[in-house]
Amino acid sequence: MLNRDVKHRWVTLFQRNIGNPILGRLPIQTLLETIGRVSGEPRITPIGGRRSEGAFWFVSEFGEKSQYVRNILADNRVRLRIRGHWYSGTAHLMPEDDPVARLKRLPRANSTGVRTFGTDLLTIRVDLD
Repeated sequence: MLNRDVKHRWVTLFQRNIGNPILGRLPIQTLLETIGRVSGEPRITPIGGRRSEGAFWFVSEFGEKSQYVRNILADNRVRLRIRGHWYSGTAHLMPEDDPVARLKRLPRANSTGVRTFGTDLLTIRVDLD
């Protein structure tokens, strides 16, 4: 089995160069837009999750190692594209939430990938404006 750092590097390399460019072009794909903590430029990441009662819930597979999570820590105002429409919101890291239990309530295909490839699961809630 790959150690956590090697697994993180391989999965991140694949996502950055293959997965995210393809998924980001799909009109049905949910997208998270954060502001780059260094560049100040918008950064868009395909994610999977579910909208529920005025919030959008998802699980980061690499927790605070994920670039978008690090961007959220610097500025938690984000935008989400859900089913082709953009929404503004405020992201909150939820370390007290059980991410494995949360994944069971989120869309299966994405949740399977996050559980399989993730090393530091972290629940995130975006309160939509």
